[in-house]
Amino acid sequence: MARAPLTGRALRLARLSGHDDGRLLLVPLDHSVSDGPVATAAGFGGLIRDIVDGGADGIVVHKGRARLIDPEMFTTCSLVVHLSASTALGPDSNAKVLVGDVEEAVRLGADAVSVHVNIGADTESAQLADLGTVAAACDRWSVPLLAMVYPRGPRLTGPASPEQVAHVANIAADLGADVVKTVFAGPAERMAEAVAASPVPILVAGGAADGQSLAEFARTALAVGCRGLAVGRRVFSSRTPGRVVRELADIVHGPAGTPDSLPSRHMAGVM
Repeated sequence: MARAPLTGRALRLARLSGHDDGRLLLVPLDHSVSDGPVATAAGFGGLIRDIVDGGADGIVVHKGRARLIDPEMFTTCSLVVHLSASTALGPDSNAKVLVGDVEEAVRLGADAVSVHVNIGADTESAQLADLGTVAAACDRWSVPLLAMVYPRGPRLTGPASPEQVAHVANIAADLGADVVKTVFAGPAERMAEAVAASPVPILVAGGAADGQSLAEFARTALAVGCRGLAVGRRVFSSRTPGRVVRELADIVHGPAGTPDSLPSRHMAGVM
């Protein structure tokens, strides 16, 4: 079968990972807008270095923060620019709004953009409209779209269900996302059904510990078919973030080899 023609979107998707296993490890650091600083101003560069050296495939930051990061970090790690925001201090932390656009991300050299949507929020309709708008712009600019979609709102009580996870993943796919980040909803066999129902790869958020080690959580997520993880808080709140990332990278991609044996960042067929 002939190889499909190379497109900008396909090339950027390939760059999201340095591996040819179809898996992805992202470290979101957009929490500095929603919740407050993830590191001191002086220590942020060191945090990024630890994450990159640990083997993360990409980091997720807002556009202004991206400008403050040493460009050298992105020679071995992808940049995902986050376009949504809300704060814990506002009247409704679930009400995400757009604070950037795809063109800005392209000018920054982003490999992808991400948008956050809370299904069940009072402003769900506006957030869905924003997702559709960004997806259209991603088509125009040939940029991959990561949709962070959660069942979250005032009428949703208790943990997310596998049915809800399946629903939000399909919302993301139907509105144009290439990859969806969402929560893990147990039990494992039911989460596997939710993953199987998604037409796009699912990354699971690291979330709270809940008595389970991060390594155990990662292995369970991959075992049910998730294509990777997006872990932020449990990385930047650790005393040894680089070690945490390395452990996750070894689980997601297999133990790191010697520099000469590591796969190229330009291998195709990541997703």
